[in-house]
Amino acid sequence: MDNDTYVDMAKDVTIAVDSTGIKVSNRVEWIKEKWYGTKRRRGFIKFHIAVNVKTGKILSIDVTKENISDGARAIPIIESAFKRVNNISRSLMDGAYDRRSIFNYLSNKGIEPVIRVRKNSSSKARGSIARKLVVIEQLADYDRWKRRGEKRRGTMVTATDERRVESSISSFKRMFGEHVTSTKWRYMVNEMFAKARLYNMFLAVKV
Repeated sequence: MDNDTYVDMAKDVTIAVDSTGIKVSNRVEWIKEKWYGTKRRRGFIKFHIAVNVKTGKILSIDVTKENISDGARAIPIIESAFKRVNNISRSLMDGAYDRRSIFNYLSNKGIEPVIRVRKNSSSKARGSIARKLVVIEQLADYDRWKRRGEKRRGTMVTATDERRVESSISSFKRMFGEHVTSTKWRYMVNEMFAKARLYNMFLAVKV
């Protein structure tokens, strides 16, 4: 969304980051499977997304091939989100983003990492003090860890906040479907970026 001029000047923005699969539609392959019994895997692309949990607006996206992990695109997604918000204070992510590099990046940016770590995580720093602190607190009392934002900022991360990105992805798919119509890669990417802009426009009209 580098060409999007939308900038959110709100303070203390909480974002949620996640990804979803978008099916690749290919009528030729569908015909082959239907009429000639040739079964071929059509695959999908991955739609990585960062959402403002308060407004539901998409702040940044990335489109990759299906073999790219969620964690590999987290930092570029957040970097892009910084172009559209004045102050990101907290980032919500699931266990797929449990990486020391991500914890270190968020710590350096002054962003509170709300990332669920693996249950068998070691409490040793191993290059990331930020992750070590979260591991110690989370494994000791997960519910208490989730509530710590209430004491530190006067707000708290709720279950609704954590599900906001899932809700946005679900709304996006209901609006545009679960597949891309383009058949060439660069057009698939352009199609997803265009849909993201339209999604934000529809949200603005709805509000």
